[in-house]
Amino acid sequence: MARSPRPPDSAEHVFGKVACVADGTSVARYTYRLRLSSSARRALLVEWDRCRWVWNQCVAQSRETHRHNRENPDDPRTCGPAQLDKLLTAWRAEHVWLRAGSSVVQQQVIRDFGASRAKALKDVRERVPQWRRAGMPRFKKRSLAEPTFNYTQRGFRLRDGVLHLAGGIAVRPVWSRDLPSVPSSVRVYRDSLGHWYCSFVVQTRVQPLPATGRVIGVDWGVKELATTTSDAHDLPHPQHGKNAAQGLARYQRMMARRRPTKGQPGSKGYQKARRQAAKIQKKVARRRQTPPASGPSGLSATMTRSPWRISGRSSWRNPRWHAKPRTPRSAPPSVS
Repeated sequence: MARSPRPPDSAEHVFGKVACVADGTSVARYTYRLRLSSSARRALLVEWDRCRWVWNQCVAQSRETHRHNRENPDDPRTCGPAQLDKLLTAWRAEHVWLRAGSSVVQQQVIRDFGASRAKALKDVRERVPQWRRAGMPRFKKRSLAEPTFNYTQRGFRLRDGVLHLAGGIAVRPVWSRDLPSVPSSVRVYRDSLGHWYCSFVVQTRVQPLPATGRVIGVDWGVKELATTTSDAHDLPHPQHGKNAAQGLARYQRMMARRRPTKGQPGSKGYQKARRQAAKIQKKVARRRQTPPASGPSGLSATMTRSPWRISGRSSWRNPRWHAKPRTPRSAPPSVS
């Protein structure tokens, strides 16, 4: 059995999904928390305004192409990455503020837009059911879209533990573990809680465990996380959701009392309760990503894979659960 890298106990590190290759290597994402200075945060937000403007221009160009093809079927036009790259060159020549940003990240915005649009058109051609289709790319609003930047190798470099991005932006990741190889690309993004992360794509090699001649049977369950043929290696359910249910239910009740009417912005109390509930959900999701150690030999360190790769553990893969009980109000809250 191949050993899967185990994330450390620190919540600063998130280990991404792994894609295995035939030659024994694998492509993995190593995600680290970012500590930003005020100047770096401002620079990233300004860069995001430029990227969002490029994305919205691509959406407008795509809709204009669709309208033209519908009105002039004999003179069809295309709106692929090649055409958008030419438009990006013209946009950068026209606008000085756009030319001040990095061309690498703006070109990656066009690549992402092209992939999203191609997936939507493919679903239409293949007559995928409406509820399963990937919708066409839409405009990104400043108040709703979270910043996301994709950099290729020519758009970033690592020097003395500092990540230098194109455009003179320097950020410092929290290095909870070393990178196994030189990264081929990096994604810098901000989550809904306002935390910044950087995700590196690296090549890793799967190393098989040494043969010991001993075997153990493992049965993955719900009530007990893992039941083995050895009592010393059984894994009890960590009960992360149950332990956090009381605090989460408290903030959800606060949100229910302060819920704004439709079309009206939420009050400061509602926004504060919403952020606190989101923090609890994020904390539970991080805890679920790190399997607990068990037994003298550490069964989870040698046999347990990442939680999202365990068959049947749907609650681990989907951290967006709710603590509001369906039982009467007098009963204590319960989360499965």
